[in-house]
Amino acid sequence: MVTSAPHPTPALLQYRPVCKPNQLICGSGQTAVVTGWTLKGAIAKKLNPSEYAVIGQLYSPTRGINFLVRNLLANPHVRYLVILNATREDRNAKACDCLRDFLVQGFTAGTSDTGKACWVVNSSTPGYIDQEVAGEALEVLRQSLEWREVGSIPAAIACVKEFAARQPLPAWGDRREFPLVEPAPTTVPGPRYGHRIEGKTIAETWVKIIHRIKTTGTIRPTLHDSQWQELINLMAIVTDEPEGFYFPEPNYLPVDRSFIQQYIAQILDDAPHQDGVKYTYGQRLRSWFGQDQIQQVIHKLVSDRDTARAVMSLWDVNDHDAGDSPPCLNHLWVRIVDHELSLTATFRSNDMFSAWVANAMGLRALQQHLRDEIVARSQQDLRLGPLVTISQSAHIYDDCWENADRLIATQYPRLCQQRDYNDPSGSFVISLQGTEQASEILVEHMTPGSGEVIGCYSGKTATHLYQQIAAACPGLQVEHALYLGAELKKAEIALALGQPHLFEQDKPLRLDLV
Repeated sequence: MVTSAPHPTPALLQYRPVCKPNQLICGSGQTAVVTGWTLKGAIAKKLNPSEYAVIGQLYSPTRGINFLVRNLLANPHVRYLVILNATREDRNAKACDCLRDFLVQGFTAGTSDTGKACWVVNSSTPGYIDQEVAGEALEVLRQSLEWREVGSIPAAIACVKEFAARQPLPAWGDRREFPLVEPAPTTVPGPRYGHRIEGKTIAETWVKIIHRIKTTGTIRPTLHDSQWQELINLMAIVTDEPEGFYFPEPNYLPVDRSFIQQYIAQILDDAPHQDGVKYTYGQRLRSWFGQDQIQQVIHKLVSDRDTARAVMSLWDVNDHDAGDSPPCLNHLWVRIVDHELSLTATFRSNDMFSAWVANAMGLRALQQHLRDEIVARSQQDLRLGPLVTISQSAHIYDDCWENADRLIATQYPRLCQQRDYNDPSGSFVISLQGTEQASEILVEHMTPGSGEVIGCYSGKTATHLYQQIAAACPGLQVEHALYLGAELKKAEIALALGQPHLFEQDKPLRLDLV
């Protein structure tokens, strides 16, 4: 759709983004380049800025296409679009596929995955555009762009140069900007540093993580033109994830089985160097430092099952000077204790909403691989222990806050109803001992499982007793501690009434007998 406006001058061709400007490489041409997961710098270094309007990466169809089209609507001098759909990560994320479907098949009014009214891309891959963006503007944009999809960096470069060699075209219309509604999180006071969350499955643990961050996380700016809600040093422990992985039905996780099958290969398998692809975790573990660290750890644990030296590192000291994001996963530690193989992973930075589930499943697959290889080579009796992740910056980006709130509203109450009374710190039996005139509260502390008495506490008030127990058992689960406080108060009331027979643990006070 070409207007009669004069040919644009170089000054008018400078790309001026309205969304995520610090994530883009801007030029003065008429071609926008979408690189998917390929590093945008790999394209930019082979082009002159006058040959392109902008180069940017598109990781997520649900989060990224909305910003992309807003920027294109604000820069109507852009007449060409090159989509680089080249890597395994692109095929997994399908963001470029969704963008292609927007251009070919259009969009319809619908609702997003959070239930908000929006424009939905006509695609098998979910993609959403804010309803505030006028539908007629989106249609004009679709009809005004000449675009090509390519599968390699050389092909992308050739397309950009071909478009740049053409005579400049006039802008297809006027610059248009639309309101961008910013999310407004709510928080309550809580510690910033050092959190512990445990769940049986990755799915259960993830819901608890999201709830903790959205409840007490600190709002901070990021380097990516956005905000995140963050906790520092969050340890998540998954105790009983099945070997085939648990996916809830309906699946509320941000990944499905097909995605995980592809993702696991990025952790377990080596990968050759590929221009524009910064690394994979598998490459860092298998060959980056000239050693196969996975094989080293297997050999170490076969020869010495009690070793504490089964360590794998993904951080390269040269990463300090790297222009692009260095690995988020930095350190792996494997340990065998009581015929149980555990794996602990440390992340310097962890997107807990979009990435942690895939991270955890990929690491669990690595943990299973290590266990299976060690058993095959040594005939050890070895079972899978817990998976532990330590996320030094555990955060949720602002464009996922609505999704996080919806997840909490729909899934967290259900988890809270599934109470587990097995506290690793043990159990407590409360009774009133002595005569009615000289009675006191007695609390026996028992080990989990065997029920061996390992501690006794006595006193006449709940306050005195819970202070003793809190000092002796600092690892008590929160719900267990609250339960003990309530039971001790009931015992104190019966004691104050001079009628110890009114109290029986786990039952209401028998006040009808007073």
